[in-house]
Amino acid sequence: MGINANTLNEVDYFNANIKSHSAYYSEQLHLPLVRSRFISQSKGQKSDYRVNLNLFCYQIRIALEADVKDTLKLKQAEEFYPKAIELVEQSAKLLVKLRRYTPPDNKLKSYFQNADNYLSWHTEQAFLKLLARGPKSSDFSRERGAVIDFCKQESEYREKLSYNSQVTLEDPNRITNKMRLLERLIEYGVVFNKETTNLGANLKRMARGAVTAVIMAFVMYLVLNARSNFEEITIALIALLGVIYGLRETFKDDLTQWAWRQVQKGRPKWRNKFKNSVNDATVCTQMIWLEHIKKKEIPEDVDKLLKKRGRQNRQEANFLHFCAKNQVHVDEFLPGYEEVQQRITFNMSSFARYLKKGAGKLYSLEGHKVSKNSVERRYQINLVMRFKTKDEVQLERYKLTMNRSEIVAIEQMKD
Repeated sequence: MGINANTLNEVDYFNANIKSHSAYYSEQLHLPLVRSRFISQSKGQKSDYRVNLNLFCYQIRIALEADVKDTLKLKQAEEFYPKAIELVEQSAKLLVKLRRYTPPDNKLKSYFQNADNYLSWHTEQAFLKLLARGPKSSDFSRERGAVIDFCKQESEYREKLSYNSQVTLEDPNRITNKMRLLERLIEYGVVFNKETTNLGANLKRMARGAVTAVIMAFVMYLVLNARSNFEEITIALIALLGVIYGLRETFKDDLTQWAWRQVQKGRPKWRNKFKNSVNDATVCTQMIWLEHIKKKEIPEDVDKLLKKRGRQNRQEANFLHFCAKNQVHVDEFLPGYEEVQQRITFNMSSFARYLKKGAGKLYSLEGHKVSKNSVERRYQINLVMRFKTKDEVQLERYKLTMNRSEIVAIEQMKD
């Protein structure tokens, strides 16, 4: 691909293409009601109402997205539609639980209306997506009609309560952006605020100062020697001094960059602090490494995993190493939660610009007829994920297939 330390700057790639997300997490995705009792204003403090309501709604959203994704993997209508009906029934029960109590306080009521409006719209969109992408079959028209009826009920419910104006409903952009805003509002107290610090700024200044001091000492040594060899100022002396200072300016930046890379090698480059948006307490601290490494620097267990590739794939490659080390502060958790979820997203568009766009033709013989098929140029990236805790180390290898316009496939390799 031509991707290496000279063409892909780690700092630029991190700032533009790597996003970290952290939020409270519970493995009981289908039991968000674990906190439903706190939604009642009569149980708990008023100040806790918004946070508990958001936790409840956020957990429903995560559960629904996970179930819709799993259901879309079912390609047979006989499996797909019963699962879709089951999801409709679960979602209806959860929405009833949410709407069972409407707070009389106007301030709290606005929180409820925002959450109810978003969750109703998001649920409807999830099931419409399910029907649009799912298998089509006339044998399951009754089940398909049940899902459509549920979507209509939610739409009529929002219309009855005048949650959205007619102008907003008629403009797809306006309604979508409004719901994005409401989505951000229900993440308050659940999704942590991120604060990124660039590490090594003072160390970089020290490295630059040390290199400058060494170069200046060497230049002064040459200048003093040159003065001692010339009894008076001549054109030759002036020319020699010009060459000395020219060499200093030529190599100063290169030496500074080389020295900084040596000092920074193996050190974390960034620190993310994830803070609770309610009380600003630090819930998780994340140290980030990102650097180009040589083959000999790859951990032994990762190297063994890479050697299990097919022989045709064992060729020289460039290695980009990303590491995130998390330290979670359990004492700062809200009641009822014991885990956080870390999600890191890598944008591969910076890789795509190095790929060639070329296509070709594949000829094949079918009887006495020659057929021609168009083919595209594809590239493969080996991704090794290494998850380490105090008790265990887990390794997984994936193969990313991509062309210049998209990621074609992500396949887990069973070695």
